[in-house]
Amino acid sequence: MAAMGYSAEDELMITREFEELLARCKRICKREGDEELITRAFELAKLAHKGVKRRSGEPYIMHPLAVARICVDEIGLGVKSVVASLLHDVVEDTDYTLTDISTMFSPKIASMVDGLTKISSATSAETSEQIESFRKVLLTLLDDVRVILIKIADRLHNMRTLSSMPPEKRIRISSETLYLFAPLAYRLGLYLVKTELEDLSFRYMHPDQYAEIESKIATTSGQRKEFIDRFNAPIIEKLRAVGIDFEISGRVKSTYSIWNKMRQKQIPFEEVYDVFAVRIVFRPTPIVPEKTQCWHIYELVTDIYASNPDRLRDWINNPKTNGYEALHTTVMVPAEEGEGTWVEVQIRSERMNDIAEHGLASHWKHKYTPESVAVSSSDINFDVWLKNIREALSSPTDNAVDFLDNFQRSLYTSEIVVFTPKGEIRKLPTGSTVLDFAYDIHSKVGAKAIGAKVNHTMASIYDELHNGDQVDVLTSDGVNPTKEWLDHVITAKAKQSIKNFIKRYRQNNIERGMTLFETRMNELGIKPSARVFRKILPAYGSRNKDEFYSKLGADLISLDNIQEILRQNSAKKLLKFWTFFVKGKDDEEEQDLPFDDFNAKEGADDSKSQFDIAECCTPIPGDTVTGYKDPETGRIIVHKTNCPELTKLAAQHGKNLVGNIHWSSYKEMSYLSIIELQGIDRIGMLLDLSQVITGQLNINIRELKMQSHDGIFEGYISLYVTCVEDLNNVMEKIKQIKGIERVTRRENETTENNG
Repeated sequence: MAAMGYSAEDELMITREFEELLARCKRICKREGDEELITRAFELAKLAHKGVKRRSGEPYIMHPLAVARICVDEIGLGVKSVVASLLHDVVEDTDYTLTDISTMFSPKIASMVDGLTKISSATSAETSEQIESFRKVLLTLLDDVRVILIKIADRLHNMRTLSSMPPEKRIRISSETLYLFAPLAYRLGLYLVKTELEDLSFRYMHPDQYAEIESKIATTSGQRKEFIDRFNAPIIEKLRAVGIDFEISGRVKSTYSIWNKMRQKQIPFEEVYDVFAVRIVFRPTPIVPEKTQCWHIYELVTDIYASNPDRLRDWINNPKTNGYEALHTTVMVPAEEGEGTWVEVQIRSERMNDIAEHGLASHWKHKYTPESVAVSSSDINFDVWLKNIREALSSPTDNAVDFLDNFQRSLYTSEIVVFTPKGEIRKLPTGSTVLDFAYDIHSKVGAKAIGAKVNHTMASIYDELHNGDQVDVLTSDGVNPTKEWLDHVITAKAKQSIKNFIKRYRQNNIERGMTLFETRMNELGIKPSARVFRKILPAYGSRNKDEFYSKLGADLISLDNIQEILRQNSAKKLLKFWTFFVKGKDDEEEQDLPFDDFNAKEGADDSKSQFDIAECCTPIPGDTVTGYKDPETGRIIVHKTNCPELTKLAAQHGKNLVGNIHWSSYKEMSYLSIIELQGIDRIGMLLDLSQVITGQLNINIRELKMQSHDGIFEGYISLYVTCVEDLNNVMEKIKQIKGIERVTRRENETTENNG
C-alpha cells in the first residue's frame, strides 16, 4: 500500500516497543557502538516500512521488532542477529538493496539479510516457489546457522498473529510450519519454540479438536494442580534432606502432543496415560560430576515411586543429536481407588535445562565453559549432525521437492544407538533398518548390501535395528537397489541414494521403451495419440506414459497383445457424481464462487472433470475437506483436511490449495471405507458382525479379515457406505457387539514422523 505517515498512537506504540527491545539488549551489548548499531537498524527499518500496515492493522515495523525480541529473549542470539532481524524484510519489501545494507552496516549483516530474503522472482513450472525459498534459507546452514534461527523466530511471530489471515492461508502456513519449521526448531534444540509452533499449527488446522482438548485440560486444572502438589511433596522432602539445591515443576503435555498420541494410538483423551510431566532442575555441586548427581536424584525418586523400566530414557550418556541431555523416567503413582497414574519425571542440571529450552545458542554458550569437558559428547553429536546436514544441502539436486523431503526426513525426533563391528557408534532414527545402517556407512556399501550379521546372527537388509545392536553388513557386487528398497528405509541419505539409482536406471528403460513402442506402432501403421494412450495405459497398469515406457523398457510388459487392446471398445464405467460448492473470500465478504464444472466423474473418460477424490485418505460425504489443484492436470484433488499427505502438499505447494470446499449434494452411491477392530475372540463373532452390518444395516462388505491370538482378535472390515453419518452408525452398532473393545476408522498412513 502507499506509504503514509505514522499516527501519534502508532508512534507511541513503536517507541515503547523499541525501548523495550533496547532494554532487553543491554546484556548482549558488550562492545562500544552495539546499541548505536541496533538503533540505526531500527531507524532504517522504520523509515523503509513507513505507513505500511499488517493485515492485523498494526504498523508493519512491529513485526521486525517482535522478531528481534524473540531472538534475544527466547533464542538467546546476539547483536548482529538483532540487527538482521530488524532489517530482514527491508530488501524484499522496499527499494533498499543488499548493497545499501552492506554499505550502511556490514557485508556480514547484508549476507544474513540476503539469506532471510524470500525468492520473489518467477520459478520454473516443475518447482514450487515455497520450496525454492526453503532451499535458499536452508542453504545458509553452509555459512551461518543464525540465519535459520532468525527465520524460525520470524515464523513464530507470524504464527502468533495468524488469526488475521484468511482460512486457506492459515492452512498453508500451518502446514509449512508443522512439516518443516517445528521439526527444524526441535532439531536445533529449541524445545519451547517447537512446542508452541506445533500447538499453533494444530489450533489453525484442526480448531475443533484443539478446542476440545484445551477444554478438557482446563476443566481438570484444579485436580491436576492438587495431584502434582501431592506427587511432588515426598520428592521435595527427600531432595532437601540430602542437601540438593533444586527446583521442581509440574506441567501437562502440549495440546498437539496429546492429540498426536490420541491419533497414533486411536485412543480418547482419557486414555493418554502420561499427560503429566514433572521436571527437576538442580544446581550441581562442583566436586561431583553432573551425571552422577542425575543418577542420584533418579534413585531417590524411584525409591518413592515404582518406575517403568521400559520408559527409562538415558540422554546423559548418549545425548540427542541436538545436544539435549537429561534423564527421563516414568513412574507409577498408586491410587486409593481406581487405576494408578503414570507420571513422567525429567531430571536435568541447570546447564542441561538451558540447552534444552534455548537450544543452539545455549549449546554454543556452554561449549567452552569450564564444564565443557563434561559435555564433549553432546558437542560432538551436534557438530556431526550439522556437518552431515551441510553435506546433504550442498549435494546437487534437480528436484526441489526431493530436496525438501530429504531435509525434512533428517529432522527425526527419536534415535537409536547402534555399533559397527569395530565398536564405532552410529546414531539413526528409531525404526531404521539394516539397509539404513548400510547407507549410513557409505552409499556404495548400501547399494551392494545383501544382508547383515546383527549381534552375530544373520539378518535381512529389511530387519529393523534396535538400541545397542552391533551390525556387520554383508555385500555382493551382483546386487543393485530396487524400488522395493524404498519401502524399507527411512533415512534421507538412503532414500535419496536409492532414488538416484532408480532414476538413472528408469531413464534408460524409458528411452528403450519409447524406441520399442514407436517401432511397434510403425509396424502396425498406427499414429500414437491421446485416444491410443487412454486405451493402453490402464490395460498395462500404468498411470502415465513414462511408467508405461519404463515397464516396457525393463521387459516387465510385452506388446504382443496390443492389437487386441486397441480393438476393444472402452467399457462403459459406472459414473460417480459428487458436487461441491467453494467459498471464496475477498476483502469485503465471503461469497460463492462459480466453477465451470462442479460435477466430478470418477472413472469417466472425461478430461473436463474438475474434482477427484484423493486416494490417500478417501474422504466421503460429511468429512471436512480441502482441495489441492494438481499443477499438471488442473484438476482439484479433494483431501480430508486432516490428511497428512495434504499437510505435505500444502508445505510444498501452498498456492495450489483450494480452501473452503464443502459437500453440497451427491447422488446415493457407495464409498469404500475401512474400519479396524480389536476385541476378545469368541465363537460366533464373525456371524454377529455380518448380521449387524449386512443384515441390520444392509451395507455391502467388500473384505473382512481377522486374526486371533491368545484369545484376542484384531482385523479390519472394508465396506461401502454413503456418507460419514452412515459410517459412524456402523461403528456405533459394532461397538455394541459383545467382545468388541475398539473400533476405529483407518486413516492415512503415508507420512514420515516430523516430531
